[in-house]
Parts: sequence; structure tokens; C-alpha cells
Amino acid sequence: MPAPKKSFEPSIVDQWPEVFSDINLSAVPIPYLHSVVVTFNDGNKWNIILRKEDRESAEGGLPKTLQELFQNYETQIMHVDFRLDIERIKKDIMKSTRKFLKGKK
Repeated sequence: MPAPKKSFEPSIVDQWPEVFSDINLSAVPIPYLHSVVVTFNDGNKWNIILRKEDRESAEGGLPKTLQELFQNYETQIMHVDFRLDIERIKKDIMKSTRKFLKGKK
């Protein structure tokens, strides 16, 4: 059974409503992650800011590291919030759109 699709939070949609209002998420590519906020049952929060080198690494160590974190603290985690690099998403979409429109001439 496929994972349910989720929409962006209103604060993200507000940054570029023409694009983000109609998008549903089922997965987020690692290069577009800015940070991960992990909230624990005891109220503690870890704000894990992802370095560009880690997000773009060819070895793919970041997904494994995150998976290990979630497995090790599985019973203690209340919520995980994946924060997106909205500026990078906007930049990439605009670049792809320009390239696409250039090819149509």
C-alpha cells in the first residue's frame, strides 16, 4: 500500500502559492532537505541542520544515518518534521522552467 500523500504546510505555500498549493508529497529528495526537527516524548527537541555536503554526497550516508537515528530512538520519538530548503526548490523549478520554455521556441 503506498504512503499517503501530504500537502505542504501553509507557511510554505505562502512563500510561492502558484506552485506549492497544488503539490502533494509522498517523498522528499534528500538534496531538498534543510533540516530535520525531532521531538521526543519528554519534550526535548533536536534541530538537525543538514550540511550541503551531506545532502549532496554520492555515498548516500545521510539516509542511513537518519534511519539509524530513527531506529535507535523509535520508542522515544513523538514527531519528526522534515524542513525543506524552499529557496533551492524555487531556484531549481525556475531553472527547469526556463530550460523547458527555451526548448519550445
